[in-house]
Amino acid sequence: MPANSSAILRRGLAVAAALPLLALAACGYGSQAKDDSPGQKVAAGAKKIDGLDSVKIGYFGNLTHATALVGVQKGFFQKSLGATRARYQVFNAGPSEIEALNSGSIDIGWLGPSPAINGYTRSDGKNLRIIGGSASGGVKLVVDPKKIKSLQDVKGKKIATPQLGNTQDVAFLNWIAEQGWKVDAQSGKGDVSVVRTDNKVTPDAYRSGSVDGAWVPEPTASKLVAEGARVLLDESSLWPGKKFVITNIVVSQRFLKAHPAAVEAVLKASAETNKWIKANPDAARTAANQQLQADSGKALPADVLDPAWKSIQFTDDPLAATLGTEAQHAVKAGLLQNPKLDGIYDLTLLNKVLKAEGEPTVSDAGLGVK
Repeated sequence: MPANSSAILRRGLAVAAALPLLALAACGYGSQAKDDSPGQKVAAGAKKIDGLDSVKIGYFGNLTHATALVGVQKGFFQKSLGATRARYQVFNAGPSEIEALNSGSIDIGWLGPSPAINGYTRSDGKNLRIIGGSASGGVKLVVDPKKIKSLQDVKGKKIATPQLGNTQDVAFLNWIAEQGWKVDAQSGKGDVSVVRTDNKVTPDAYRSGSVDGAWVPEPTASKLVAEGARVLLDESSLWPGKKFVITNIVVSQRFLKAHPAAVEAVLKASAETNKWIKANPDAARTAANQQLQADSGKALPADVLDPAWKSIQFTDDPLAATLGTEAQHAVKAGLLQNPKLDGIYDLTLLNKVLKAEGEPTVSDAGLGVK
């Protein structure tokens, strides 16, 4: 832990990391995606990149990681890596993916902004780099319409967020503060009760009445709507241009240094996937759902999948300025103190890929490697 990180941050990170890591101790860092899917075929005559037998890629089984889901399902990663086998692990929580990145269990991963910030600051800037963007949006405040009819009605209610200090938790705490209300960030107690609840069980908690709503990413938000909740606020409405980072691409610094050609190949595949998603939105939505089913054994129903998909924008731009803003929101909430984010980005390879495709390059907002 660097000296500039507060004791509050240490406690928050311990809470955030402890349960996932205990559960993972016996079963590895994440579930292994199948290697015999249609997207895993290696073209005849293909060559290995950087002499590597494989590149290990991590992602979450949710729609805000759909670039990864579609890239796996449609074979974009394997095609770009040639005879170097793309291996995949599926995660449920940021801390477990950070641990996998640190240990070398994965090389590259799709990850939310708060875990990326925490992972970078905890290692004193030595373990990861953000090398690209993936998605914006897809986060909503959804509520029980019988109990909450306006934003002011949120005061005094019980609202779920996924995890202490996670991206949505920080955003909700910041929104609460902007209303002039008070909440203790650690306990979640105050003018609003912030109830940290795993996304998997949030629909059950809503159904039972133990929470009155939730500030959550997709598809959890649309799952709640299918249970009778309504969208009270889309977080994108709070950001300039309605864009904010929800998913980044990160890499371990040692892998980036040792195998830049492999990293470039994954970034090329990601950019090609995003381009394909934009050109084929219906087919992309179907492909993402097929990969969710392959990974978890269960596809999303149309009444959840369709509205969730519409609220997410896929982008190569990491929207670096919004990451800096999100870090300041964590500072304001008392979960982070003066984070040193200089050097968290290295967009050199991404901009090389974008130039080659005739696309505009993207900015690191002054937070890139010097």
